[in-house]
Amino acid sequence: MELGLGDKVCVVTGSTAGIGREAARILAEEGARVVTAGRRTERPGVGETLHVSCDLGEPGAAETLIDAALESLGRVDCLVNNVGVAYQAKFEDLLDEQWDDLWQLNVMSYVRTIRAVLPGMRDRGEGVIVNVSSTAGKRPSTGMPNYSVTKAAVLSLSRLVADLYGKDGIRSNAVAPGPTATEAWTGDGGLADQMGGDREENLQKVAAGRPLGRLAEPWEIASVIVFLCSDRAAYVTGAAWSADGGTVPIII
Repeated sequence: MELGLGDKVCVVTGSTAGIGREAARILAEEGARVVTAGRRTERPGVGETLHVSCDLGEPGAAETLIDAALESLGRVDCLVNNVGVAYQAKFEDLLDEQWDDLWQLNVMSYVRTIRAVLPGMRDRGEGVIVNVSSTAGKRPSTGMPNYSVTKAAVLSLSRLVADLYGKDGIRSNAVAPGPTATEAWTGDGGLADQMGGDREENLQKVAAGRPLGRLAEPWEIASVIVFLCSDRAAYVTGAAWSADGGTVPIII
């Protein structure tokens, strides 16, 4: 299937590992000119045209990233906001600073990158924004309170941008993945370790909670992201696509 992504300039945040890295890889394979971004200085090596090392939780970083993309490649056709952090915590133990830090990275980095690409997209009369939320944004995870709230905000932000700028030819959608087999879950000190007890048992328990009985693979989530970037999704906007193995049921 031809996706119409050849020569498109696609910026993918949080793309040095996990879902973001896979999204960048598939976009590059489809012929897009990909700009990767993350705190790591080393390039992910997935066929990207440009890599920008930055901490998107810091004010000004999003603008620096988009400016670098514009200076090097002239425009941004697709923006994939994927950067984010999650950790296990009890609601009553979370400090104001922890809420603020997660809000800056998981929400405000999305606001800032969107704000930075809007002028060019509006001038050209087209553009695509895909924001990575979570099943926890649709049904809060009691073990990740501040993460859940920020991911719910991402869903609202995605719909808001779709409503505001659809008339300008800009599509905005969200993807809501379930637990995915990335370092965030499976790595040392990751979410499975933070649950306490045996890591493998915890991962098996989380997997068993999905109707499909397993965690997602990063490429499975990335494939949904890439589809939403493509011409094949030309009539899709304001949507929140679940890619969660059936975790959050449809409410009728």
